[in-house]
Amino acid sequence: MTSETAAAPTHREPELLGQTVVLIGGSSGIGLETARRARAEGADVILAGRDSDALQRAALDLDALSTAGFDANDPAQLERFFEGLPKGIDHVMVTAGAPHYGCVLDMTFDELRHALGDRLLLAVDTARKAADRVRPGGTLLFMSAEGSRPSIGTGSVSTVAAAFPALIANLALELAPVRVNLIAAGFVDTPLSASLLGSDLEKRRDQLRATLPIRRVVGPADVAALAVHIMSNTALTGATYTIDGGEQLVSS
Repeated sequence: MTSETAAAPTHREPELLGQTVVLIGGSSGIGLETARRARAEGADVILAGRDSDALQRAALDLDALSTAGFDANDPAQLERFFEGLPKGIDHVMVTAGAPHYGCVLDMTFDELRHALGDRLLLAVDTARKAADRVRPGGTLLFMSAEGSRPSIGTGSVSTVAAAFPALIANLALELAPVRVNLIAAGFVDTPLSASLLGSDLEKRRDQLRATLPIRRVVGPADVAALAVHIMSNTALTGATYTIDGGEQLVSS
């Protein structure tokens, strides 16, 4: 007669237990999913975004510490937000903003300034204002589109994607020991993607399911899992992490 010894269940401490995560752009999509993942890993969350109603719904769902409705690209509003935060925040993630599509030469000067500057300038402004609020070893985490081949209509998007990693590396040096990292995403199936693609959304999903090596579409939960890993792994700084389901491997 033989006997088997049952393996004892492995106990894992939550990765962000007792930490505080600020999500700017936290009312929907990747920001909201990251907030949900951070809560599951033991963190408290502070949610910020433009849509106050969506923020309140998210706050109730996640039992958020607080919310703030404002435009992150307004320097004065962003400054007031950070001034209201306690010192010792652990992580700040910024997902606010949308890509600007169109031919570069057809854009007005103001349109081009917004297209090229919104995310880059927001990253610099966030870094400046968060510097005395984030604890040493904590994280500033930003989002951009992944780098791609130049094409008509995406000039400003590809320019920002190319510039962002260099900015992140420099911010990581200037803000050390606070860590600074970037997630560069391909297509992610979010409400923003749905609003940009409209009736072409399902066609895009079908194309990706057929061509991506992972044979499925990347979702907000995939990006959230990467974001929480970057927050919890204290050896990571100054780097760009691409998440696209392998799209760059099959793009012509």
